Amino acid sequence: MATDHHDIEIDEGGYVPDPDRDTAVLLDAFHDHIARTVRERSLPDELLGAIRVLHDDLEAANAHLIDDEPSRHNLRLTLVLVAAYRTLLPRLGRDDALAAVRAAFVEPFHETFRAGTLAMLDAAPDPFTAMVALSKTREEQSFGATFTFDRPVDDGRSYHLDVHRCFYHDVLVANSAPELTPAMCAFDRSWIEAIDPDRHGFRFERVTTIGLGGTHCPFHFHRDTIVGEKEADLD
Repeated sequence: MATDHHDIEIDEGGYVPDPDRDTAVLLDAFHDHIARTVRERSLPDELLGAIRVLHDDLEAANAHLIDDEPSRHNLRLTLVLVAAYRTLLPRLGRDDALAAVRAAFVEPFHETFRAGTLAMLDAAPDPFTAMVALSKTREEQSFGATFTFDRPVDDGRSYHLDVHRCFYHDVLVANSAPELTPAMCAFDRSWIEAIDPDRHGFRFERVTTIGLGGTHCPFHFHRDTIVGEKEADLD
């Protein structure tokens, strides 16, 4: 099934999550990308069906991890990476299988999310405030109780969101595939790359993630003192 990559959009009005729609579109795009990889590598087409069957089996086996509505969708999304990785691993080896799964998860919507975030920030009277509001909307509506957030700074000048529990990582660890967590972290590059400190008057820092071995994932937004100029040090 071909996926319309504009089914998920961030526009001037911000992002309004629709978990059923968003998950379905992301899964379709993922399967389409994996199908191209299978054909480019001259692998058997039956691997595509095997990924879908394994995905269904993994969802059933991990249903006990669901704690709320966001976790139901996040579980489904995370486990498709596991299903593809396990299926491709014997054929491609670890490094190539990881690269294929990462590309299938990150690439289909990278430009859509980057361009949408850029358009939102460019149109906002205060890009920093708009970005923080978008982050808070996603924290509440897209993640839910299976993520643990700490907000040590939220003062209008800086917004520090520290993720101390990541459900994606928990699911991957439970399924013996923690090496896939960095692929999920990489998905954020699409909106991170849209932030231009000189253009938008704020900067973003994420020096590590749980998936990269950190104790937590720091999502830190800093407003510049003067729009268009970088502050020497906000810390």
